[in-house]
Amino acid sequence: MNPDGGDGDRPEAAGAGSSSAQQGHPTMEWRFAQVFGERAAGEDVQEVDIISAIEFDKSGDHLATGDRGGRVVLFERTDARDNASRREMERQDAPITRHPEFRYKSEFQSHEPEFDYLKSLEIEEKINKIRWCQTANNSLSLLSTNDKTIKYWKVASQDVNLVARCRRVYAHAHDYHINSISTNSDGETYISADDLRINLWNLEINNQSFNIVDVKPPNMEDLTEVITCAEFHPTHCNTLAYSSSKGSIRLIDLRQSALCDNHSKIFEEHEAPGSRSFFTEIIASISDIKFSRDGRYILSRDYMTLKLWDLNMDSGPVSTFQVHEHLRPKLCDLYENDSIFDKFECCLSGDGLRVATGSYGNLFRVFGCTPGSTEATTLEASRNPMRRQIVNPTRPTRTLTSLARGVRRGGENQGVDANGNSFDFSTKLLHLAWHPTENSIACAAANSLYMYYA
Repeated sequence: MNPDGGDGDRPEAAGAGSSSAQQGHPTMEWRFAQVFGERAAGEDVQEVDIISAIEFDKSGDHLATGDRGGRVVLFERTDARDNASRREMERQDAPITRHPEFRYKSEFQSHEPEFDYLKSLEIEEKINKIRWCQTANNSLSLLSTNDKTIKYWKVASQDVNLVARCRRVYAHAHDYHINSISTNSDGETYISADDLRINLWNLEINNQSFNIVDVKPPNMEDLTEVITCAEFHPTHCNTLAYSSSKGSIRLIDLRQSALCDNHSKIFEEHEAPGSRSFFTEIIASISDIKFSRDGRYILSRDYMTLKLWDLNMDSGPVSTFQVHEHLRPKLCDLYENDSIFDKFECCLSGDGLRVATGSYGNLFRVFGCTPGSTEATTLEASRNPMRRQIVNPTRPTRTLTSLARGVRRGGENQGVDANGNSFDFSTKLLHLAWHPTENSIACAAANSLYMYYA
Protein backbone atom coordinates (compact mmCIF):
# COMPACT_ATOMS: atom_id res chain seq x y z
CA MET A 1 0.00 0.00 0.00
CA ASN A 2 1.29 3.44 -0.89
CA PRO A 3 1.85 5.36 2.36
CA ASP A 4 1.13 8.74 0.77
CA GLY A 5 -2.31 10.02 1.68
CA GLY A 6 -4.48 12.02 -0.68
CA ASP A 7 -5.26 15.69 -0.59
CA GLY A 8 -6.94 16.45 2.72
CA ASP A 9 -9.17 19.39 1.79
CA ARG A 10 -10.71 18.61 -1.55
CA PRO A 11 -14.02 20.35 -2.18
CA GLU A 12 -15.92 17.61 -4.05
CA ALA A 13 -19.35 17.12 -2.57
CA ALA A 14 -21.00 13.76 -2.85
CA GLY A 15 -24.42 12.41 -2.30
CA ALA A 16 -26.66 15.41 -1.87
CA GLY A 17 -28.31 14.84 -5.21
CA SER A 18 -29.47 11.27 -4.86
CA SER A 19 -32.45 11.74 -2.58
CA SER A 20 -34.32 13.97 -0.24
CA ALA A 21 -34.58 13.29 3.47
CA GLN A 22 -36.80 14.05 6.37
CA GLN A 23 -36.80 17.40 8.09
CA GLY A 24 -34.33 17.59 10.95
CA HIS A 25 -31.84 15.11 9.46
CA PRO A 26 -31.16 16.38 5.93
CA THR A 27 -29.31 14.25 3.40
CA MET A 28 -25.62 14.37 4.11
CA GLU A 29 -23.18 15.99 1.73
CA TRP A 30 -20.29 13.56 1.49
CA ARG A 31 -16.83 14.78 0.45
CA PHE A 32 -13.62 13.07 -0.51
CA ALA A 33 -10.99 13.28 2.25
CA GLN A 34 -8.04 10.98 1.53
CA VAL A 35 -6.88 7.99 -0.43
CA PHE A 36 -4.05 5.59 0.37
CA GLY A 37 -2.62 3.19 -2.18
CA GLU A 38 -4.29 4.86 -5.13
CA ARG A 39 -3.45 3.10 -8.34
CA ALA A 40 -2.81 4.74 -11.69
CA ALA A 41 -5.20 4.19 -14.61
CA GLY A 42 -4.55 0.79 -16.15
CA GLU A 43 -2.27 -0.32 -13.33
CA ASP A 44 -2.72 -3.96 -12.41
CA VAL A 45 -3.60 -4.85 -8.83
CA GLN A 46 -1.60 -7.62 -7.17
CA GLU A 47 -3.86 -10.15 -5.44
CA VAL A 48 -1.84 -9.91 -2.20
CA ASP A 49 -2.43 -6.13 -2.01
CA ILE A 50 -6.24 -6.33 -2.00
CA ILE A 51 -7.66 -5.06 1.30
CA SER A 52 -9.69 -7.68 3.18
CA ALA A 53 -10.42 -5.98 6.56
CA ILE A 54 -10.89 -2.44 7.93
CA GLU A 55 -11.35 -1.42 11.56
CA PHE A 56 -11.30 1.85 13.56
CA ASP A 57 -10.33 1.65 17.22
CA LYS A 58 -12.88 2.81 19.81
CA SER A 59 -11.49 6.36 19.96
CA GLY A 60 -11.40 6.71 16.19
CA ASP A 61 -7.79 7.91 16.37
CA HIS A 62 -6.35 4.73 14.86
CA LEU A 63 -7.32 2.70 11.83
CA ALA A 64 -6.07 -0.74 10.81
CA THR A 65 -6.43 -2.56 7.51
CA GLY A 66 -5.58 -6.14 6.63
CA ASP A 67 -4.90 -7.55 3.16
CA ARG A 68 -4.82 -10.84 1.30
CA GLY A 69 -1.06 -10.94 1.66
CA GLY A 70 -1.38 -11.33 5.45
CA ARG A 71 -0.22 -7.79 6.26
CA VAL A 72 -1.75 -5.32 8.69
CA VAL A 73 -1.32 -1.60 7.99
CA LEU A 74 -1.73 0.97 10.77
CA PHE A 75 -2.86 4.58 10.34
CA GLU A 76 -2.98 7.30 12.98
CA ARG A 77 -5.05 10.43 13.13
CA THR A 78 -2.90 13.50 12.53
CA ASP A 79 -5.37 16.22 13.52
CA ALA A 80 -5.51 14.77 17.06
CA ARG A 81 -3.77 17.85 18.39
CA ASP A 82 -7.07 19.63 17.78
CA ASN A 83 -8.96 17.07 19.87
CA ALA A 84 -9.38 19.34 22.90
CA SER A 85 -10.87 22.16 20.88
CA ARG A 86 -12.97 19.65 18.91
CA ARG A 87 -14.40 18.17 22.09
CA GLU A 88 -15.18 21.68 23.33
CA MET A 89 -17.01 22.43 20.08
CA GLU A 90 -18.90 19.14 20.35
CA ARG A 91 -20.00 20.05 23.87
CA GLN A 92 -21.31 23.39 22.62
CA ASP A 93 -22.94 21.75 19.58
CA ALA A 94 -20.83 23.96 17.33
CA PRO A 95 -20.34 22.75 13.75
CA ILE A 96 -17.00 21.04 13.15
CA THR A 97 -15.66 21.80 9.70
CA ARG A 98 -12.42 19.85 9.91
CA HIS A 99 -12.55 16.21 8.92
CA PRO A 100 -10.42 13.41 10.38
CA GLU A 101 -7.04 13.16 8.67
CA PHE A 102 -4.96 10.02 8.93
CA ARG A 103 -1.33 9.25 8.21
CA TYR A 104 0.28 5.93 7.37
CA LYS A 105 2.31 4.85 10.40
CA SER A 106 3.53 1.29 9.85
CA GLU A 107 2.76 -2.16 8.53
CA PHE A 108 3.69 -5.64 9.65
CA GLN A 109 3.37 -9.22 8.43
CA SER A 110 0.66 -10.71 10.61
CA HIS A 111 0.18 -14.11 8.93
CA GLU A 112 2.16 -16.28 6.52
CA PRO A 113 0.83 -18.99 4.21
CA GLU A 114 0.83 -22.42 5.88
CA PHE A 115 0.09 -26.01 4.97
CA ASP A 116 -2.09 -28.32 7.04
CA TYR A 117 -0.42 -31.69 6.46
CA LEU A 118 -3.15 -33.63 8.27
CA LYS A 119 -5.85 -32.35 5.93
CA SER A 120 -3.60 -31.64 2.93
CA LEU A 121 -4.91 -28.08 2.80
CA GLU A 122 -3.18 -24.80 2.12
CA ILE A 123 -4.01 -22.14 4.72
CA GLU A 124 -4.10 -18.69 3.15
CA GLU A 125 -2.34 -15.77 4.81
CA LYS A 126 -5.34 -13.49 4.04
CA ILE A 127 -6.53 -11.41 7.00
CA ASN A 128 -10.23 -12.17 7.57
CA LYS A 129 -10.87 -9.81 10.49
CA ILE A 130 -9.13 -7.23 12.68
CA ARG A 131 -10.49 -6.13 16.06
CA TRP A 132 -8.94 -3.52 18.34
CA CYS A 133 -8.89 -4.49 22.01
CA GLN A 134 -10.01 -2.34 24.92
CA THR A 135 -7.25 -1.85 27.47
CA ALA A 136 -7.32 -0.26 30.90
CA ASN A 137 -4.27 1.96 30.41
CA ASN A 138 -5.13 3.22 26.88
CA SER A 139 -2.31 1.20 25.33
CA LEU A 140 -3.00 -0.08 21.83
CA SER A 141 -3.53 -3.74 20.99
CA LEU A 142 -5.41 -5.67 18.35
CA LEU A 143 -6.42 -9.14 17.24
CA SER A 144 -5.99 -10.34 13.67
CA THR A 145 -7.05 -13.66 12.17
CA ASN A 146 -6.77 -15.67 8.99
CA ASP A 147 -8.78 -18.85 8.37
CA LYS A 148 -7.22 -20.80 11.25
CA THR A 149 -5.01 -18.75 13.57
CA ILE A 150 -5.70 -15.66 15.70
CA LYS A 151 -2.86 -13.40 16.86
CA TYR A 152 -2.71 -10.75 19.58
CA TRP A 153 -0.55 -7.71 18.85
CA LYS A 154 0.66 -4.98 21.19
CA VAL A 155 1.13 -1.69 19.37
CA ALA A 156 3.53 0.89 20.80
CA SER A 157 4.95 4.23 19.66
CA GLN A 158 8.63 4.15 18.83
CA ASP A 159 10.16 7.41 17.65
CA VAL A 160 7.56 8.61 15.15
CA ASN A 161 6.31 5.16 14.17
CA LEU A 162 3.98 2.55 15.58
CA VAL A 163 5.60 -0.83 16.21
CA ALA A 164 3.55 -4.03 16.59
CA ARG A 165 4.78 -7.06 18.53
CA CYS A 166 3.02 -10.41 18.59
CA ARG A 167 2.28 -11.34 22.21
CA ARG A 168 0.07 -14.41 21.79
CA VAL A 169 -1.00 -16.90 19.15
CA TYR A 170 -4.35 -18.69 19.49
CA ALA A 171 -4.23 -21.75 17.21
CA HIS A 172 -5.73 -25.21 16.65
CA ALA A 173 -9.19 -24.35 17.99
CA HIS A 174 -11.17 -24.33 14.72
CA ASP A 175 -11.79 -27.17 12.29
CA TYR A 176 -13.47 -24.82 9.84
CA HIS A 177 -12.56 -21.38 8.52
CA ILE A 178 -12.77 -18.55 11.06
CA ASN A 179 -15.27 -15.97 9.80
CA SER A 180 -15.34 -13.54 12.70
CA ILE A 181 -13.75 -12.43 15.94
CA SER A 182 -15.25 -9.99 18.43
CA THR A 183 -13.83 -8.47 21.60
CA ASN A 184 -15.91 -8.25 24.77
CA SER A 185 -16.72 -5.07 26.67
CA ASP A 186 -15.14 -6.65 29.77
CA GLY A 187 -11.74 -6.08 28.14
CA GLU A 188 -10.64 -9.61 29.07
CA THR A 189 -12.33 -12.03 26.66
CA TYR A 190 -13.20 -12.41 23.00
CA ILE A 191 -15.02 -14.85 20.73
CA SER A 192 -14.02 -16.50 17.48
CA ALA A 193 -16.52 -18.14 15.14
CA ASP A 194 -16.29 -20.60 12.27
CA ASP A 195 -19.04 -22.27 10.23
CA LEU A 196 -20.17 -24.55 13.04
CA ARG A 197 -18.76 -23.35 16.36
CA ILE A 198 -18.18 -20.24 18.46
CA ASN A 199 -15.32 -20.30 20.98
CA LEU A 200 -14.80 -18.03 23.98
CA TRP A 201 -11.22 -17.04 24.81
CA ASN A 202 -9.43 -15.18 27.58
CA LEU A 203 -6.92 -12.81 26.01
CA GLU A 204 -4.29 -13.94 28.54
CA ILE A 205 -4.67 -17.67 27.80
CA ASN A 206 -3.79 -18.96 24.36
CA ASN A 207 -3.87 -22.72 24.91
CA GLN A 208 -7.48 -23.06 26.04
CA SER A 209 -10.85 -21.85 24.78
CA PHE A 210 -14.43 -22.74 25.66
CA ASN A 211 -16.87 -23.89 23.01
CA ILE A 212 -20.06 -21.92 23.70
CA VAL A 213 -22.05 -22.57 20.50
CA ASP A 214 -21.97 -25.77 18.47
CA VAL A 215 -24.41 -26.24 15.58
CA LYS A 216 -22.73 -29.34 14.17
CA PRO A 217 -25.31 -32.14 13.84
CA PRO A 218 -24.38 -35.76 14.75
CA ASN A 219 -24.66 -36.57 11.05
CA MET A 220 -23.18 -33.93 8.74
CA GLU A 221 -25.73 -34.87 6.09
CA ASP A 222 -28.34 -33.26 8.35
CA LEU A 223 -26.57 -29.89 8.30
CA THR A 224 -29.00 -27.20 7.13
CA GLU A 225 -27.37 -23.94 8.20
CA VAL A 226 -23.99 -22.56 9.22
CA ILE A 227 -22.78 -19.65 11.36
CA THR A 228 -21.78 -16.66 9.23
CA CYS A 229 -20.88 -13.97 11.78
CA ALA A 230 -20.72 -13.44 15.55
CA GLU A 231 -20.56 -10.23 17.55
CA PHE A 232 -20.48 -9.31 21.24
CA HIS A 233 -22.95 -6.74 22.56
CA PRO A 234 -21.11 -3.38 22.97
CA THR A 235 -21.91 -2.97 26.69
CA HIS A 236 -23.46 -6.21 28.05
CA CYS A 237 -20.53 -8.58 28.49
CA ASN A 238 -22.80 -11.64 28.79
CA THR A 239 -24.70 -11.05 25.53
CA LEU A 240 -23.71 -11.88 21.98
CA ALA A 241 -25.41 -12.39 18.63
CA TYR A 242 -24.64 -14.66 15.74
CA SER A 243 -26.10 -14.84 12.25
CA SER A 244 -26.73 -17.82 10.00
CA SER A 245 -26.85 -18.81 6.36
CA LYS A 246 -30.64 -19.07 6.64
CA GLY A 247 -31.01 -15.36 7.39
CA SER A 248 -31.66 -15.58 11.12
CA ILE A 249 -29.92 -13.81 14.01
CA ARG A 250 -29.77 -15.48 17.42
CA LEU A 251 -29.17 -13.58 20.64
CA ILE A 252 -27.61 -15.65 23.42
CA ASP A 253 -26.93 -15.05 27.10
CA LEU A 254 -23.73 -16.58 28.45
CA ARG A 255 -25.26 -16.73 31.94
CA GLN A 256 -27.87 -19.31 30.92
CA SER A 257 -25.57 -22.30 30.41
CA ALA A 258 -22.02 -23.28 29.52
CA LEU A 259 -23.06 -24.46 26.03
CA CYS A 260 -25.50 -21.94 24.62
CA ASP A 261 -27.53 -24.28 22.41
CA ASN A 262 -30.69 -22.38 23.27
CA HIS A 263 -30.96 -18.78 22.17
CA SER A 264 -32.74 -16.16 24.27
CA LYS A 265 -34.16 -14.48 21.15
CA ILE A 266 -34.25 -15.15 17.43
CA PHE A 267 -34.69 -12.50 14.76
CA GLU A 268 -35.82 -13.61 11.31
CA GLU A 269 -38.10 -12.49 8.53
CA HIS A 270 -40.43 -15.10 7.11
CA GLU A 271 -40.62 -15.25 3.34
CA ALA A 272 -43.82 -14.33 1.54
CA PRO A 273 -45.87 -17.36 0.39
CA GLY A 274 -45.11 -18.33 -3.18
CA SER A 275 -41.91 -16.29 -3.36
CA ARG A 276 -39.51 -19.17 -2.90
CA SER A 277 -36.98 -19.91 -5.66
CA PHE A 278 -33.70 -21.77 -6.15
CA PHE A 279 -31.84 -18.66 -4.93
CA THR A 280 -33.99 -17.89 -1.87
CA GLU A 281 -31.69 -19.47 0.73
CA ILE A 282 -28.48 -18.25 -0.94
CA ILE A 283 -29.52 -14.59 -0.95
CA ALA A 284 -31.00 -14.87 2.56
CA SER A 285 -27.59 -15.77 4.03
CA ILE A 286 -26.36 -12.98 6.31
CA SER A 287 -22.80 -11.89 5.53
CA ASP A 288 -22.33 -9.39 8.37
CA ILE A 289 -23.97 -8.10 11.56
CA LYS A 290 -23.16 -5.06 13.68
CA PHE A 291 -24.63 -3.78 16.94
CA SER A 292 -25.50 -0.11 17.16
CA ARG A 293 -23.26 1.77 19.58
CA ASP A 294 -25.99 1.90 22.25
CA GLY A 295 -26.64 -1.84 21.82
CA ARG A 296 -30.36 -1.48 21.09
CA TYR A 297 -30.24 -2.37 17.39
CA ILE A 298 -28.54 -4.93 15.15
CA LEU A 299 -27.79 -4.16 11.53
CA SER A 300 -27.54 -7.15 9.19
CA ARG A 301 -26.47 -7.45 5.55
CA ASP A 302 -27.66 -10.19 3.23
CA TYR A 303 -27.03 -10.29 -0.52
CA MET A 304 -30.01 -8.13 -1.47
CA THR A 305 -30.68 -5.91 1.53
CA LEU A 306 -29.67 -4.23 4.76
CA LYS A 307 -32.01 -4.87 7.69
CA LEU A 308 -32.23 -3.04 11.00
CA TRP A 309 -33.51 -5.04 13.96
CA ASP A 310 -34.71 -3.76 17.35
CA LEU A 311 -33.60 -6.08 20.17
CA ASN A 312 -36.92 -5.41 21.88
CA MET A 313 -38.94 -6.53 18.85
CA ASP A 314 -38.36 -9.96 17.35
CA SER A 315 -41.38 -9.98 15.00
CA GLY A 316 -39.31 -8.65 12.08
CA PRO A 317 -36.91 -5.89 11.08
CA VAL A 318 -37.90 -2.29 11.81
CA SER A 319 -36.37 -1.17 8.50
CA THR A 320 -35.32 -2.88 5.29
CA PHE A 321 -33.05 -1.08 2.81
CA GLN A 322 -32.92 -2.33 -0.77
CA VAL A 323 -29.32 -2.57 -1.99
CA HIS A 324 -29.30 -5.09 -4.86
CA GLU A 325 -32.93 -5.33 -5.95
CA HIS A 326 -31.87 -4.29 -9.46
CA LEU A 327 -29.78 -7.48 -9.64
CA ARG A 328 -32.71 -9.85 -9.08
CA PRO A 329 -33.12 -10.57 -12.83
CA LYS A 330 -29.43 -11.46 -12.98
CA LEU A 331 -29.30 -13.99 -10.13
CA CYS A 332 -28.60 -16.83 -12.57
CA ASP A 333 -25.54 -15.02 -13.94
CA LEU A 334 -24.42 -14.11 -10.42
CA TYR A 335 -24.69 -17.76 -9.41
CA GLU A 336 -22.72 -18.90 -12.45
CA ASN A 337 -19.82 -16.53 -11.74
CA ASP A 338 -20.01 -17.07 -7.92
CA SER A 339 -20.70 -13.38 -7.25
CA ILE A 340 -23.89 -14.37 -5.43
CA PHE A 341 -21.61 -15.66 -2.64
CA ASP A 342 -19.82 -12.31 -2.17
CA LYS A 343 -19.82 -11.22 1.47
CA PHE A 344 -20.57 -7.52 1.87
CA GLU A 345 -20.01 -5.84 5.23
CA CYS A 346 -22.19 -3.18 6.84
CA CYS A 347 -21.73 -0.42 9.41
CA LEU A 348 -23.69 2.11 11.47
CA SER A 349 -22.87 5.71 12.33
CA GLY A 350 -21.93 6.35 15.95
CA ASP A 351 -25.14 8.32 16.50
CA GLY A 352 -27.22 5.50 15.01
CA LEU A 353 -28.90 7.78 12.46
CA ARG A 354 -27.42 6.19 9.33
CA VAL A 355 -26.22 2.87 7.97
CA ALA A 356 -23.90 2.00 5.09
CA THR A 357 -22.86 -0.95 2.96
CA GLY A 358 -21.00 -1.69 -0.28
CA SER A 359 -22.00 -2.87 -3.74
CA TYR A 360 -20.54 -3.58 -7.18
CA GLY A 361 -18.75 -1.07 -9.39
CA ASN A 362 -16.89 0.10 -6.23
CA LEU A 363 -20.11 1.78 -5.10
CA PHE A 364 -21.34 2.11 -1.53
CA ARG A 365 -24.67 3.25 -0.19
CA VAL A 366 -25.67 5.32 2.84
CA PHE A 367 -29.23 5.22 4.19
CA GLY A 368 -30.94 7.31 6.86
CA CYS A 369 -32.62 5.03 9.40
CA THR A 370 -34.65 7.41 11.54
CA PRO A 371 -38.45 7.17 11.27
CA GLY A 372 -39.68 8.76 8.04
CA SER A 373 -36.23 9.25 6.55
CA THR A 374 -35.96 8.66 2.79
CA GLU A 375 -32.23 9.31 2.62
CA ALA A 376 -30.58 6.88 0.19
CA THR A 377 -27.25 8.05 -1.16
CA THR A 378 -25.03 6.16 -3.61
CA LEU A 379 -21.33 7.02 -3.76
CA GLU A 380 -18.36 5.71 -5.71
CA ALA A 381 -15.03 4.91 -4.06
CA SER A 382 -12.98 7.41 -6.05
CA ARG A 383 -11.74 11.00 -5.78
CA ASN A 384 -14.98 12.07 -7.38
CA PRO A 385 -17.68 10.10 -5.55
CA MET A 386 -20.51 11.76 -7.51
CA ARG A 387 -19.15 10.61 -10.87
CA ARG A 388 -21.58 7.74 -11.24
CA GLN A 389 -24.55 8.92 -9.26
CA ILE A 390 -27.50 6.54 -9.19
CA VAL A 391 -30.96 8.03 -9.02
CA ASN A 392 -32.87 6.12 -6.35
CA PRO A 393 -36.65 5.99 -6.23
CA THR A 394 -37.27 6.81 -2.60
CA ARG A 395 -41.00 6.02 -2.38
CA PRO A 396 -41.45 3.74 0.62
CA THR A 397 -43.36 0.60 -0.30
CA ARG A 398 -44.78 0.45 3.21
CA THR A 399 -45.86 3.42 5.26
CA LEU A 400 -43.97 4.08 8.44
CA THR A 401 -45.77 5.43 11.47
CA SER A 402 -43.11 4.57 14.00
CA LEU A 403 -39.97 2.50 14.39
CA ALA A 404 -42.20 -0.39 15.41
CA ARG A 405 -43.17 -0.86 11.76
CA GLY A 406 -40.89 -1.70 8.86
CA VAL A 407 -40.02 0.38 5.80
CA ARG A 408 -38.42 -0.43 2.48
CA ARG A 409 -36.37 2.15 0.67
CA GLY A 410 -34.27 2.58 -2.43
CA GLY A 411 -36.19 -0.22 -4.15
CA GLU A 412 -37.07 -0.90 -7.80
CA ASN A 413 -33.74 0.41 -9.01
CA GLN A 414 -34.03 -0.75 -12.61
CA GLY A 415 -31.59 1.08 -14.82
CA VAL A 416 -28.83 1.77 -12.29
CA ASP A 417 -26.70 4.02 -14.51
CA ALA A 418 -26.59 4.55 -18.25
CA ASN A 419 -23.18 2.85 -18.57
CA GLY A 420 -24.24 -0.23 -16.62
CA ASN A 421 -21.15 0.20 -14.46
CA SER A 422 -22.64 -1.24 -11.32
CA PHE A 423 -23.08 -4.51 -13.22
CA ASP A 424 -19.29 -4.78 -13.24
CA PHE A 425 -19.04 -7.70 -10.83
CA SER A 426 -15.22 -7.69 -10.95
CA THR A 427 -15.07 -4.47 -8.90
CA LYS A 428 -16.80 -4.76 -5.56
CA LEU A 429 -16.71 -2.80 -2.34
CA LEU A 430 -16.91 -5.46 0.36
CA HIS A 431 -15.21 -3.74 3.30
CA LEU A 432 -16.02 -0.44 5.00
CA ALA A 433 -16.08 1.09 8.48
CA TRP A 434 -17.74 4.14 10.03
CA HIS A 435 -15.74 6.35 12.39
CA PRO A 436 -17.10 5.74 15.93
CA THR A 437 -17.83 9.39 16.77
CA GLU A 438 -17.87 11.38 13.51
CA ASN A 439 -19.43 11.11 10.09
CA SER A 440 -16.43 9.70 8.33
CA ILE A 441 -16.33 6.45 6.34
CA ALA A 442 -13.29 4.39 5.34
CA CYS A 443 -13.82 1.90 2.51
CA ALA A 444 -11.69 -0.41 0.39
CA ALA A 445 -11.68 -0.58 -3.39
CA ALA A 446 -9.25 -3.39 -4.27
CA ASN A 447 -5.87 -2.23 -2.86
CA SER A 448 -6.95 1.40 -2.27
CA LEU A 449 -8.27 2.82 1.00
CA TYR A 450 -10.67 5.76 0.46
CA MET A 451 -11.94 8.07 3.18
CA TYR A 452 -14.95 10.38 3.05
CA TYR A 453 -16.50 12.81 5.50
CA ALA A 454 -19.76 14.74 5.85
